[in-house]
Amino acid sequence: MPQEISRTASADGVPGGRILLVMPFDNRTGQPSLEWIREAAPEILSSRFASAGFSPMSCADRLYALDHLGLPQGFQPSRASEIRLAQTLDADSIIVGSYLTDGTGIVAEAQIVDVPHLRMSEPVTARGDMRDLIKVYDELAWKLTRQLDPAFNQPEETFVAAGTGLRLEAFEQYIRGISEADQQERLRHLTTATELNPLFPKAWLALAREEFAAQQYEKSAVAFAKVTGRDADGLEAGFYRGLSLLFSGDYPHAEAAFASVAQMLPLAAVLNNQGVAISRQGHDGSSLFRQALAADPNGADYHFNLAVTLKRQKHAAEADDELAQCLKLRPGDVEAEALQAAWKAPASAPASAEVKTDALERIERNFDAVAFRQAAATLDQMDSARLAALAPHERAVKQSEEGKEYLDRGLLLEAERLFQSAIATDAAVAEAHAGLAEVRERTGDQDAARREANQALQLDPNNQAAKDLLQTMDVAGGQKK
Repeated sequence: MPQEISRTASADGVPGGRILLVMPFDNRTGQPSLEWIREAAPEILSSRFASAGFSPMSCADRLYALDHLGLPQGFQPSRASEIRLAQTLDADSIIVGSYLTDGTGIVAEAQIVDVPHLRMSEPVTARGDMRDLIKVYDELAWKLTRQLDPAFNQPEETFVAAGTGLRLEAFEQYIRGISEADQQERLRHLTTATELNPLFPKAWLALAREEFAAQQYEKSAVAFAKVTGRDADGLEAGFYRGLSLLFSGDYPHAEAAFASVAQMLPLAAVLNNQGVAISRQGHDGSSLFRQALAADPNGADYHFNLAVTLKRQKHAAEADDELAQCLKLRPGDVEAEALQAAWKAPASAPASAEVKTDALERIERNFDAVAFRQAAATLDQMDSARLAALAPHERAVKQSEEGKEYLDRGLLLEAERLFQSAIATDAAVAEAHAGLAEVRERTGDQDAARREANQALQLDPNNQAAKDLLQTMDVAGGQKK
C-alpha cells in the first residue's frame, strides 16, 4: 500500500515530479487558539507545490502512513519519525517548519529534508501581519520551491496572487472543519467556510464528503457539483455526485454525472454506475456493463449486473453464463446463489414469495482514488505524448489553449507555467503572450502586463484579449489619476 500511495502522489505532478511530504508545522506561539495553523501550513504549501509541478502528498496519505506505522492521527512525530513516515510514503523530501507570533504578525520558518541523503537545507522564513497569513505561506512556498528547483522561473508575485481570492476567515473554518473529531462540528465549520467563500472548491468537497457520509444525498449532490475540473478532486466530486443522485432517485442526472467522468476516465466503476443509472430508468444498460467488464474482467458485480440485464431482455443462456461467472469469482455470494437457483427452477414449480427471479443491478460505492489517479496519470502521459508529436507552432498553440483554461479557473500558477512553456516552444504565438499578460496584470505587475500585451499585438494586431486587457488597464489608470 505505501507504494500505491507513492504512485497516487506522483499522478498529481508532472512526469518524474519530485514527491514531497509537507508536515504540520510546530506551533511555537504558546496560543492554543492558533493551533489550527499547524494544518494550514501543509494545506497551502502542498497546493502551491502541486501548481509548480511537484508531487506533494495529501493529508489522507499522511494519515494512512501514520496508521500504517501504528501511530495516532494527532501524533506529533520527532524528526526521526518524520523520516520514517517519508520513507513509508516513498517521498523524496520532507518539508518541516514552525511558526510564532511577533506582535500582531506571524513568522513562519521551514526547511527541506532530503530523505535519501538525510540532509537538511538552510531555513527559509516569511513574515507578515496575521491577517495576511495566506500570503506569508505563499511567500514561504515560493522560497522553498526555489530551493527545490533553482531553475524555477515563476515570480513570487504569482505565488502570492494564487491565494488572494481566498478569505482568511473562510480558510480557517475549512482547516477547522477538516481537523475536528466531531462530525457535527466538521459540518458546522465547513458550511461556514462555503458561506464565507462560495468559490472555495476544497471547502465544498470536504463539506460534500461529510454530507454524503451522513446520507444527506440531496445536499451532497449540490455540494459536489461545486467542484469541477479534470483533476483528482474534480473526478472524485463527479463520481460521488453521481452516487448522491443515484441514492436520491434522480437517475437521469446521475447518468449524466457518471457520463461526464467517463469521458475523461472510463474506469470500470464509473461505467458500471452509469449503466445502473440507465437501468433504473427502465432502459438497457448492458453496453455499459460490457464496457465495465472489458476494463475489469474480474469484477464479480459487473458480471452480476450484466446477467440481470440480459435476463430481463430474455437472453437467458447468456445471462446464466454471466451469473455463473459472478459466482466463480465470488463463491458464496448469497444473492447471486439465490438468483441462480430461481432461474434454474422448473417453470412448472409453484411460485414462492421468497424466491425472486429478478434483482437490481449493483452500485459501485467506493471511489478508488489510487485507480483514478493512476488512470489520470496515464491520460496525462498520453496527452504529453500527443503534444510532443505536434510541430512546435501547433504545440505552443495547444499549450496556450490549456493555459487559458487554467486562467479562466483562476489557477494562475498552472496558467503561467503553460504560457511560458508555449513561448519557449514558439515565441511567435500571440495567444501565449496575451495569456501571460493577463497573469501579470492579475499579479499586479502592470509594466510586464503591458509588455506582453503589446508583444501579442505586434504578432497579431487583431488579438482581442490583448486589446481588451490594455483598454481595461488604461481605464483603470485613468480612474486612479
